[in-house]
Amino acid sequence: MEPTIDPISAPSRRRRWLRWLLALPFLIAAGTALQVLVLRFVDPPVSAFMVARQFEAWGEGQWRFHPTYQWRDFDKIAPALPLSMVAAEDQRFATHSGFDLDAIEKARAHNERGGRVRGASTISQQVAKNLFLWSGRSYVRKGIEAWYTVLIELLWPKERILEVYANIAEFGDGIYGAQAAAGTFWGVDASRLSADQAARLAAVLPAPRTYNAARPGPYVARRAGWIQRQVRQIGGTGYLQTLE
Repeated sequence: MEPTIDPISAPSRRRRWLRWLLALPFLIAAGTALQVLVLRFVDPPVSAFMVARQFEAWGEGQWRFHPTYQWRDFDKIAPALPLSMVAAEDQRFATHSGFDLDAIEKARAHNERGGRVRGASTISQQVAKNLFLWSGRSYVRKGIEAWYTVLIELLWPKERILEVYANIAEFGDGIYGAQAAAGTFWGVDASRLSADQAARLAAVLPAPRTYNAARPGPYVARRAGWIQRQVRQIGGTGYLQTLE
């Protein structure tokens, strides 16, 4: 006897697949929102950039390479470091909602004139990229970065954003966060970083594998001096109280 073919089964399966496809964007949105919400309260054990650097080292045959990373809560980091990072990279951090539109427009105008490409990423965008994504300039990555930035700004207080950034930023090749940098470069705890040391760490952020905070060249020395002046201009330690 020939098997009976249910004429409804094939269209029914297609409808189920279509429903799953339509639901997929909402499931991804919910999953990423939950991911960000959890990390508001749970300190990240690792970042996407740390994982990528580890695989990069293995690909180069550096089998003993291992990123240096040790979490420190915000109140265990010298205030000079988060202040220096804000002064160096995102002076509108306290007031914007994840994107600095004025900085974006200035960067666009500058880049149209040619010369060295200037970015306009905020600290919130840097956290989204470093924690969840990969390096690169593709529109896909920038789109995902924007989505994570929105979630971070919606679900985290500003102090938490700055706390995470101070812990996952790369300050040297494989050296991530305030505690690793303070210990590697000066043999001190993150809570004992001086204003000059903090400014030098912030100064190398654009290219932490090129510049050295412990042995600053002319560029890092000049930039560190400028950062310390900017810290005073934004209000010093009083600025951090506006984030609470």
